[in-house]
Amino acid sequence: MEPSLETLTDYCDHRTRRSEFKDAAGAWNGLQVANDGRVSRIGAAVDAGLIPFQQAVSRGVDFLIVHHGMYWDMPKPLTGPTHAKVATLIRGNCALYSNHLPLDAHPEIGNNALLARQLGLVRARGFLPNEGGDIGLITSNTRPRSEIRACLERLYPRVIAVEYGADTPVEIAFCSGSGNSALAALPPSGVDTLVTGELREEWFNVAQERRLNLYVCGHYATEVHAVRALAAELAEKFGLPWEFIATENPF
Repeated sequence: MEPSLETLTDYCDHRTRRSEFKDAAGAWNGLQVANDGRVSRIGAAVDAGLIPFQQAVSRGVDFLIVHHGMYWDMPKPLTGPTHAKVATLIRGNCALYSNHLPLDAHPEIGNNALLARQLGLVRARGFLPNEGGDIGLITSNTRPRSEIRACLERLYPRVIAVEYGADTPVEIAFCSGSGNSALAALPPSGVDTLVTGELREEWFNVAQERRLNLYVCGHYATEVHAVRALAAELAEKFGLPWEFIATENPF
């Protein structure tokens, strides 16, 4: 028997501790669009875009998990691209579930935990506190930065390395997606090395002045991990197929 939409939504809410986190005002974590109440195929995507929605529907997905949901700038009229996205989901009977900061922060299936695990590193302490817990994390490290950079370059299609910190960082901080808020928190934490997704231009000068190592691997690329992990776990628990809906997002 196919599990209900409510069952899967409740599992995701509890697994990610969704309600405990303070997120951006428009994030609207949780179920954003319902379907007819049953789920037969799970999908995962980073962004709530028209093309991912169309691809999900064409592949029979009826429960799509995304990291960046639709409602950042709501309310707004359901016209143009907004109408097209909502109509695609409703006509395709595809529910949309969004989960932002809780999926960055999760200690097992979160983006930052999985980023660190890719480098063979484990959490030593928290970074970037939130009401629900630390969003980022800091790991201990004994490897030279050249090895860290080489590993990231194998894992990600485009890595920007700005290296003015220690040749062998004692600790490394991780902040998936946008790392702009993390930079201000880096020196007070006593850490000189950050792995992140994207940064503003002015942080190059800050890195020189404050002797930092910055590894910028792409906002999208650093946030594919958690939605995939949650979808895979959900699919295994409830005996459903799942797939990742990839896009060509280069940012």
